[in-house]
Amino acid sequence: MRIVFLGGAETVTGSKYLLETESTRVLVDCGMFQGYKWLRKRNWQPLPLGIENVDAIVLTHAHLDHSGFIPVLYKHGFRGRVFTHPATAALCGVLWPDSGKIQEEDAKFYKKHRLSKHENPEPLYDAATAKQALKLLEPVDFKEQFQVGDIHFTLSPVGHILGAASIVAEHGGKKIGFSGDVGRFDDIMMYPPEPLPELDTLLLESTYGDRLHDKNDPFEVLEEVVKSTMQRGGVLLIPSFAVGRAQVLQHMLVSLMEEGRIPRVPVYLDSPMAIDVSGIYHQFHQHHKLSSSDCSRASQFVQYTHSVKESQSIAEQQGPHIIIAGSGMATGGRILHHFKHWLADHRCTVLFSGHQAGGTRGAKMLQGMDSIKVHGEWVPMKAEVRELGGLSGHADYQELLRFLKQSQFPKSCKIQLVHGEADTLETFRDFLSQETQYDVDIPGYMSILHL
Repeated sequence: MRIVFLGGAETVTGSKYLLETESTRVLVDCGMFQGYKWLRKRNWQPLPLGIENVDAIVLTHAHLDHSGFIPVLYKHGFRGRVFTHPATAALCGVLWPDSGKIQEEDAKFYKKHRLSKHENPEPLYDAATAKQALKLLEPVDFKEQFQVGDIHFTLSPVGHILGAASIVAEHGGKKIGFSGDVGRFDDIMMYPPEPLPELDTLLLESTYGDRLHDKNDPFEVLEEVVKSTMQRGGVLLIPSFAVGRAQVLQHMLVSLMEEGRIPRVPVYLDSPMAIDVSGIYHQFHQHHKLSSSDCSRASQFVQYTHSVKESQSIAEQQGPHIIIAGSGMATGGRILHHFKHWLADHRCTVLFSGHQAGGTRGAKMLQGMDSIKVHGEWVPMKAEVRELGGLSGHADYQELLRFLKQSQFPKSCKIQLVHGEADTLETFRDFLSQETQYDVDIPGYMSILHL
């Protein structure tokens, strides 16, 4: 058995791990590369190692950096099954078509305004292809064993977002674990990650392998940001990931309003995808901490804007208000239109509430740039830029250590650090080498691990 690291190696994006035996080839995760342009270019390169012909894909969760490349494989002829949790399958039903639609719209926009070096810019895939690819999804419950060729698989709950799982693969007496994205132990919405069984090898995510999460109460920070922005008569813009983050932000804002800690100003969820995802979180409420009534309450306080016309009408809103819109790293989505309208207003605040990958617009804004390029135009940055810590769905290095200790792997278990930036991976390897007795390594992009 061997693993080929086709993504998620030496970077925090594009997770793809090709697991092979003599007779079976399975992709564990199949994500898009995001962030730096040199990484995004990998999405357009010829498919490596004939991965469009693998026997199946096993998917940890729905985030596009883990699942969003599957429609590309479908476009190239892949017709195998994609095994994943039912909640993840439901989320992919929203995320993939939306991703295709955004790519189509961006391609049209750049062609219309001649912003691309290509005469006829094309999307990586369109919404129609994404919808067709959904037919490949094969829902599998947590702890239910299934088989692809001569490899047995099991999904284990790992927190992070709805439906997220670690994957355990077994072949020839060896057990290989793929952590997926490991969640928090004190997450506002998700349950803690469950320990894994004894393993011979573990691919462990390292997104926050070099830092600890902000220990400040996120409710208090959000309260302060809302109050200060509203007192200035400004607008609070919150770029948000549609899955998980938009739902917890709604819950927090509604809770603060109900408790009288912040004023009851208009709140807009300006993301059709996040609106649909909120419905899925309601449908699968037994898999997270919020009750059915908690999920219903958000719609009583938050105005959902589905159409473009409804989104555009927000600009006519007078007085302080709050806008939650995608995308979370401000790489696209409706938040950019709100940026063009409000970034030059010193009364306003942009509040980031999650990881901003290097090279993204969100990362640049947090670095304090004087202007930001939006749809080919430079927009002056007058608005205050803030960060809401403590909401990350990724475990920090102490929580990852806790996850390892609770799993009680044998000392012979070998750990491969993936899904992290280069400096983070090195720091985390040093930390684990001091705190554990495991053999810890960092696989390179396109490297091969023989098991």
